[in-house]
Amino acid sequence: MKPNAVTIYGIKNCDTMKKAKAWLDERGVAYRFHDYKAAGVERARLETWVRKLGWDALLNRAGTTFRKLPDADKDVRTEAKAVALMLAQPSLIKRPVLEVGDSLLVGFNARQYQEVLGSFATSATPEERPGLPGMVRRQ
Repeated sequence: MKPNAVTIYGIKNCDTMKKAKAWLDERGVAYRFHDYKAAGVERARLETWVRKLGWDALLNRAGTTFRKLPDADKDVRTEAKAVALMLAQPSLIKRPVLEVGDSLLVGFNARQYQEVLGSFATSATPEERPGLPGMVRRQ
């Protein structure tokens, strides 16, 4: 079953984001890009991700933003604290987060992307690729 939409969430200058977007572009997968550093992320959406994956799978403890937090903020032991931190500083959310229908992927793994998006990829030329309103197609 093909999903209705593909949305990739992240930060435009992130190297992992660039790899994920390049993978999508090379395979002709139309997607929406949501820069959560510029536009934030809705509490309801973040809470849905946390319910599906757990807050620890989403909290980026390896990045500069986390390392710069005061020690008291780094001691994250509850979902409520993790969600509050990620809402206040979206750079603390691992990236990319890829929504494809009911599927949700965090980080970039080509094999996982192929499993979830394989039927979405096309071998058509860029001119022949069908786009959906609001979708990005790069050539």
